[in-house]
Amino acid sequence: MIVAVLQGSTRSERMGDRAAKWVMAQLKARGHEAHLVDAATLELPLLDKMWKQLKISEAPEDQELKAKLAPLAELYERADGFAIVCAEYNHSVTSGLSNLIDYFLEEYFYRPSAIIGYSTTPFGGMRAAMQLRALLPEVGMGSIPTIQPIPAVDKALSAEGVALTQELVEGSAKFFDEFDWYMMALKLGREKQDPRKKT
Repeated sequence: MIVAVLQGSTRSERMGDRAAKWVMAQLKARGHEAHLVDAATLELPLLDKMWKQLKISEAPEDQELKAKLAPLAELYERADGFAIVCAEYNHSVTSGLSNLIDYFLEEYFYRPSAIIGYSTTPFGGMRAAMQLRALLPEVGMGSIPTIQPIPAVDKALSAEGVALTQELVEGSAKFFDEFDWYMMALKLGREKQDPRKKT
């Protein structure tokens, strides 16, 4: 499966790199082709025009952003699922993640998302994850039933993204199994009849 791993924090001292590295490693260990999409690296401006507007725009001021988003659009079209690495800021989703998601729409349709929440608190990003549960179906990539929280992320993962707790090592298998199932099921469904394409 092809998986886009969306990392939404843009802070300089973020812990999301640890979580994203861990997710990438877990997906690759299962034989998936994982691609990191990092809001901090992309440095996207606050949303003005969505990709579907930019890709047909001939305006000179749109061309740089159009070129930056084109590889993402191509990746999303090929993706079988989206792993969302979500920090919790003020009990909510980060602005960088929300902005990253909002640039696209149809590219997400009929593909599952898996939410990996993290925080330095015992809650593991669950409050932000619950808000994502409302956002993701609206853009067409409903989330799988299980959420993977990473509480005390600074102690649960090393800087290289290696799990430091037995709980994280053993407790995440069900989450990734479920994500695998939903990716496979929806991929088979799209191959049988892609609802986005007129017949």
